[in-house]
Amino acid sequence: MSAWLGAIVLAAGKSRRMGTCKQLLPLGDGIVITRCLETLARGGIDEVVVVVSEGETDIVEALRGYPVRIVVNPDSEGDMASSVRAGRDALPAGVRGVIVFPCDCPLVSADTVHRLIAGHQNSPGSIVIPCHGGRRGHPLLFPRTILNELTGDNNLRDLVRRDAGRVVCLDLDDPGVLIDMDTPEDYQRIREMIQSTDHKGVQP
Repeated sequence: MSAWLGAIVLAAGKSRRMGTCKQLLPLGDGIVITRCLETLARGGIDEVVVVVSEGETDIVEALRGYPVRIVVNPDSEGDMASSVRAGRDALPAGVRGVIVFPCDCPLVSADTVHRLIAGHQNSPGSIVIPCHGGRRGHPLLFPRTILNELTGDNNLRDLVRRDAGRVVCLDLDDPGVLIDMDTPEDYQRIREMIQSTDHKGVQP
């Protein structure tokens, strides 16, 4: 396990386009959010902070028994950056690299997490971005020092664009890094991909 690395799982979204809490939707042998947690665990990350919205008791209950720290985004109308700040501030001081894992990317493979860790080991001062077919995806791995640049006046995209010299893109055979789950149609497509033996490459 990589005790010097941690992850922030972003689960504070309102799921407005989905129409229901997408973090709790059934997926494979579990639900969306636990699939993400299990991918991180199999990938070698055991220091995880899950960021939820205030009042999300169902998500908190679903995570009972998982070795994660749950924090509430204090900004009820906050964006992704506000959730990342809340998660970052809850991570132990010894964590030097942080994977920012959106809960709406449940098809990312555990091997991709391994590759992100290796990318950080090779270039510890760089933002490591998974790419597939020439496109950038999620999750990203940030050095803690760079993630500390995130304030109320900027976002993750600003950190990536600030200095191209500190960005490393990993070309991976994992289409899951590009697949978001925002709508009922997305959800149905992802369920079919998991059920199909023709899409094993996108599964953790």
